[in-house]
Order: sequence, then structure tokens, then C-alpha cells
Amino acid sequence: MPSNPNLYVVAAPSGGGKTSLVNALLERDDRINLSVSHTTRPPRPGEMDGVHYYFVDEETFQNLEGQGAFLEHARVYGHRYGTGRQAVEDRLEAGYDVMLDIDWQGARQVKASFPRCCSIFILPPSLEVLHSRLSRRGQDSSAVIDRRMQQARSEIAHCREFDFLVINDNFAAALEDLHSIVRRLTPVRIGQEQRIAALLAELL
Repeated sequence: MPSNPNLYVVAAPSGGGKTSLVNALLERDDRINLSVSHTTRPPRPGEMDGVHYYFVDEETFQNLEGQGAFLEHARVYGHRYGTGRQAVEDRLEAGYDVMLDIDWQGARQVKASFPRCCSIFILPPSLEVLHSRLSRRGQDSSAVIDRRMQQARSEIAHCREFDFLVINDNFAAALEDLHSIVRRLTPVRIGQEQRIAALLAELL
């Protein structure tokens, strides 16, 4: 068990590869627990209730929100998402690091409640790659993909609010960066400030 368990927040635009990186990190490091969020959106193919999300209706979500049950909550693409406060606190007290897979809105709320948490934003290497990733899913129409691309720019605009930025250009390297940040608070690929600046100039 880690002697000083911490809370980690990982965010990215849709198609940024955040979920794949987080899942790979969890397989590599069993000292990290992923907090399972509540959502009002319907399950996607292969998703299981209580594993990927707690799928609830709007009324249930509103009741939980009214009870102060969420550490953070937000509306994204018309659906509600929220992180259970008690579950996070219980895992931290048990000595585990906890990771939240959320968006920038939720990250801002978590920072207000847990100032010492570590926040990480995953950047795509280019707009072309981001568009390709969204298209390969085969789940959305071209109109929806265009809307997600516009939303991605808006989300990326908040990346400077995060403690660390990781470019997901090469999956293995990005995973090493993410793991190094969690364990040593420094990415493996240091000195990327100029590259990140150039990338943000393109993305924004």
C-alpha cells in the first residue's frame, strides 16, 4: 500500500485516448483504484453497470445530487456525470491511490474539494489524429463527430488548469508518462514545453 495515498484526476477531449491509457495503467499498477462514476447516458455496447459506470435515470441522479453525494458532477453532451464522494474517501482511507476519469469541469470541482490532488490532461497529437480516432469508433454520425471536434477545442482550452500535460502521440510512451507522474510526479519525456506550446497553437 502507498504510504501517502493520493487522488489523481485525468481528463481529455473525446477521442484523446484517456480511457485506454487509464485502463492500461490500472492493469500495470494494482495500487491504483478507479472511481466508477454515475451517469444518465445509456450504456454503450460492452459497457456493464457498476463496472464502467453506474447507469441511473435523471431522477435518481438529481436525488443523489441533492443529498450532496457527488464530489463533482457535470453535464456533458446532454448527459449527467458524477463521482461519488463517499466511495473516493473510503478508498483513500484504505490506503489506495484513487484515479478519476472525468472532464475539465469535474476536475475544477475536485480541485476545490481536494487541493492536493494531482490533475493530468491528455492531449491528442493533432486535430487530424483526433478526428480519425472519433471516426474509427463507428458509433457517431458525421454531424456528431463535427460537434465533438468543436467541443474538443473548448475542452483543450482548459488544459492549462491542470498540473501535467501528456501528449498521446505514442501509446506506450504516453502510458509511461502517466505512470511516472502518478509514482514520481514527473513525466518520463521531460522538456516538451516547446512541443506542447506548438501543439496548443494548432489545436486552439
